Amino acid sequence: MSLPQRNVPGEDRLAWLSDQLRDQGAVTITAAAAALNVSEMTIRRDLAQLEERGVARRVRGGARSVGPRSFAQRRDRMAAAKSRIAAKLAELVPDGGAVAFDASSTVMRLAGALTSADDLLVVTNGPDTFGVLRDRPGISVLLTGGRLDPRTGSLVGPLASRAAADITVRRLFASAAALDERAGPLEETPEEADVKRALAAGAEQIVLAVDSSKLGTRAVARWLDWDRVDWLVTELDPQDDRLAPYRRVTRLL
Repeated sequence: MSLPQRNVPGEDRLAWLSDQLRDQGAVTITAAAAALNVSEMTIRRDLAQLEERGVARRVRGGARSVGPRSFAQRRDRMAAAKSRIAAKLAELVPDGGAVAFDASSTVMRLAGALTSADDLLVVTNGPDTFGVLRDRPGISVLLTGGRLDPRTGSLVGPLASRAAADITVRRLFASAAALDERAGPLEETPEEADVKRALAAGAEQIVLAVDSSKLGTRAVARWLDWDRVDWLVTELDPQDDRLAPYRRVTRLL
């Protein structure tokens, strides 16, 4: 939807905000108020209405879309941040042994950065990640199987969880839909959380990778306690003030 005229009626603002949430996954109060030439209080009221309609979930400074976003939508969001995260993650990938990659777009950036290895086995529930790694020298990739969730592009369900739980890996590289300083990483669907929980069960170490837009946000399904997280990797400098709550519970990279 194109940007509406200035000082537009409420329903047109709501339609524009809904389009932003659908296309971008999130909207900030400051940016929306500037784009629509209205006060931030007006945008807060609009977002409250969208939350009542089940379209948005309000978070600090704005709102996020409700429900999982498609892989294509997630892949292109925060692209620069995910590239910086992938560069950090690459330092933690061993040349050999077994690791697990979840089906997130953030971890797929890491897969794209791996050009070769000595003898590395990667277990994943992400068909897109599997496709990226399948022809890389020295890397064997194992797809868990399971049911393809069209909402997220990942393999989920009992078969995926059972296969994930049967594999022991040195490190799990995973992202999350949201990250709360008390609840830990969260997912938009219980099915996604189940597979990640199974992958984590067989991992000696867990590397959690999220971009800064997910800090301090919530989703519906918990899958990991903070005492299991060995590293939290973001695009931010580890000394950034936004990471202060997480500095107390895990190592930052």
